Order: sequence, then C-alpha cells, then structure tokens
Amino acid sequence: MSRQTLAGFGDTAIPVPPIELAGDSRAPAGAVPAAVRVPKPRQTPASPPEATGSGNRRPRARRRIGPVARVNLLAAAGIVVSVVLNLVAGHHPIALPDLLAALSGERVPGVSFMLWEDRLPQAAVGVLAGAAFGASGAIFQRMLRNPLASPDVIGVGYGASAAAVAGMLFFGAQGLGLSLIACAGALAVALLIYAIADAGKHTGARLILAGIAVAAMLQGIISYLLTRTDIRMASDALRWLTGSLSASTWERAGMLGAALAILLPLLVPAAGKLRILELGDDTAAGLGLSVRGTRLGLILLGVGLTAVATAVTGPLAFVSFLAGPLALRLSAGRGNLFSAAFIGALLVTAATFIATNILHDIQLPVGVVTGALGAPFLIWVLVRANKEGS
Repeated sequence: MSRQTLAGFGDTAIPVPPIELAGDSRAPAGAVPAAVRVPKPRQTPASPPEATGSGNRRPRARRRIGPVARVNLLAAAGIVVSVVLNLVAGHHPIALPDLLAALSGERVPGVSFMLWEDRLPQAAVGVLAGAAFGASGAIFQRMLRNPLASPDVIGVGYGASAAAVAGMLFFGAQGLGLSLIACAGALAVALLIYAIADAGKHTGARLILAGIAVAAMLQGIISYLLTRTDIRMASDALRWLTGSLSASTWERAGMLGAALAILLPLLVPAAGKLRILELGDDTAAGLGLSVRGTRLGLILLGVGLTAVATAVTGPLAFVSFLAGPLALRLSAGRGNLFSAAFIGALLVTAATFIATNILHDIQLPVGVVTGALGAPFLIWVLVRANKEGS
C-alpha cells in the first residue's frame, strides 16, 4: 500500500493513509485533495408536529404541583385571607381605604393605633404560635405513629401551663421570664414521661398513657394553685390558661419569632430522621441511626416548639392535635412537618376571626374556639380507632 507524507512539520514526515477524493480516485501522489468525502450521519426522521389551535408546535407539558406543595400554597392563601379579615372585621371594623392608608404609614386617627398596637401584633403572634403548635404536634404524632400523641394530650402542654401559673402567682413572672419558666416546666414533664416510657422501650401506647396520667396530675396542681392565691391573680391566670391572643404585643411577637427562627430550621433534619424512624426501630438501627438519641432529640424539639408558643399565648387547645392529621389527609398521606405548621397557623388565624365575630357583644378567647373544633375530631379519632380494633 502506498503512503503519502504530510509536509509542514519541519523535517519529520508523518505518514497518513490515502484519502479518497471526491473526483478521480486515482489522483497523483502529492496532489492536494480538493474535497474529502465525509460520510453523513444517518438522521432519524422527525415525527410530524402535532397540530394545535395556534400553530404546529407541540405544547410543552405542564409540571404538575405535588399534593404537599398544593396544601402549603392553599394554607398560605388561607392564612393571608384570615389575617386580612381579622384586620378589617371585628367589633370596630376598619374600612379598606383607612386600612391601606394606615399600613402605608399615614396617620389615621383611631385606626393607626388599633391596627399597629392591637390587630397586627395579634395576627403575627397567631401565625407564629399556630405554626409552632402544628409542627410540634406532627413531630410527636409521627414519632409515636399515633394521632393521639399530641403535646396537649400527653401532658407536655400542661407541664408548661403548670410552671407558668406557678411563676405568675408566686413570682409575678412576665415576658421572657415567664417563657423560660414555661419551657423549663414543659421540658421537665417531657423528660418524666420519657423516663416512665423507657421501661416499655418507648412504645407509643405506654408513652401516651403515661402522658395522660401526668396531665391529670398537673391539672390537679393547677387547680390547687388557683385556689390558694388572690382572686385577681387567679383571674389573670385563668384567662391565660384558656388560651388567648388578646395580650399580644410586638415584644412578645419578636420573642416568639426569635425562638422560632432557631427551632423551625431544625425541622428539615428532623423530617429526615422521622422518615427513618417510621421504618421501625430495628430497621432504623440497621441503617446506622441512633434510635434512642434521635428520639430524645425529636422530643426536645417538639417540647421547645410547644413551650415557647404556650408561654406567649397560653395553651391553645387541640391545635397541635388537629394540624398534623389534617395536613396528612389533605395531602393524600404525604404531609410533612412544614405542612402541619401551615395548617396550624391557618387554624389559629381562622379561629381568631370566629372568636371575634361569632358573638355580637363578646370576644371569645381563641382557645375556646380551637377546643370546640378539636373535641369532635378527637371523638371521631377514638371511634375510628375502636372500629379498626387499634
């Protein structure tokens, strides 16, 4: 076979294979090829475009929103609507032009003070506290795989309440001091329940029963404390125990917001740990998860969320109990901790509107409305569990 050399690289000749020309295949040696025949790649015939009403291009497939994202968006929209209704409605309605003027910073006599010192702090505290209660309830319910295992059922909320009442009656605690006392009480009760359930390897039923027993004991302690104090102080404590947003201030909203800015981001790793725990303790341990330490950490996170919210608003009954199951059912069984937080905030803001407007002359505490909503749901859960034999 003949070889050609490629010049232009100094004195070194580089052999190259013969090149087949486009014209005569018997080109003389040394001739510069005019055109190299390059085989064209085989092309697959494109499918004809589908005809549409506006042209021949195929429309792009729309990305469907998942059920969890849909629930979060709808809950966020509901929160906005509830907050706006709470701002304009009530015993002293605010006209929409006056509301917009006051929000823009214009001084509107009577409206500006009512808006910035009463209704806006109340809305902020309601959203933050509802999110904290909802996320806390979902943590306990998913960890123990039982819808009854919410902080206000198993006694954690009563621990915060008993400690806060004792601090209010004996030490006159308010603000940050009251919050710290409530957190300490909730943590102590949670650790007590955890220690009792430890003998049964943290089974859900044992922990729930221990929590209900401790909650009954704490209710008795609270009643005793109220009978041994001044009538005026007892009245203030009872108002707080009912659960209300009437004492909301920007200071309390800021304190609650600062606490949740630390606790809520921890829901991201907590959700991953919960998914592994839901596989069972043996499987979770086989995957390298420290079951005991993880469960204790989740309990502390749930207690912290419940305690900081309870210290500001009092025990809003059944918000923790309702938020998780509702988020799970609305999202077709795919609810997560943030969905429960959104639903909890929606429950509190909607209950605030109902409590303000259901009666003409009286503004009910929010805890009365949430308790009225949660009691039938609790009965339904118990009846359903009885039918299923669980």
